Amino acid sequence: MKSAYLSGIAILFFIAAGISSASPAGELTEQVRQTTDKIISVLNDPCMKGPDKKEEKINLIRKLVYTLFDREGVSRRVLARQWRKLNDQEKKDFIFLFSKLLEQTYMDRIDNYSGQQVAYIGEKIDGKYGILKIKILSKNDKDIIVFYKAIKKNSKWLIYDVSVEGVSLVNNYRTQFQSIIMQSSYDNLIETLKAKVNKPHPGKDNTKG
Repeated sequence: MKSAYLSGIAILFFIAAGISSASPAGELTEQVRQTTDKIISVLNDPCMKGPDKKEEKINLIRKLVYTLFDREGVSRRVLARQWRKLNDQEKKDFIFLFSKLLEQTYMDRIDNYSGQQVAYIGEKIDGKYGILKIKILSKNDKDIIVFYKAIKKNSKWLIYDVSVEGVSLVNNYRTQFQSIIMQSSYDNLIETLKAKVNKPHPGKDNTKG
């Protein structure tokens, strides 16, 4: 699934962004840097090594990632017109399921982090909206461009979309979800998401709630 790969690699780049040097940063860049530095600290912490620490490490990283991502904003943009048809509880349910789907994707790839070098290219601010551009030097020496789209809420920047090499996470999932809704129904989309997030994952104790 292309969007699964996209979201996984985007989070990996998000983590890598905390380790590079950069020119003087703006508010959006600095906020991303501070959070990713904390994530890097968790990944590099000797006390977090080993399979018995994986769940604790994931929980710590999850909390940090969620401080920077606008889960409601991403969900609303992914569902587009369908979002306006939902009641408050249905919106909460979708946010939860979609967040779990993304979480499974990037957490499955979290151990792939190996110190990729990243440069902050710059940020562009237009009112309450901002775009942060970064460049990643991959292992095969190919530069990869990633854009983080963000919105400022209550004096804090929150990311609502990630674009890797021109491919948007929101647009990818929107296309897939709209296809399911049009071919069957929104209820079927929800059942599909439930099946995906409840699917057993290798190395995970799925007996835990």
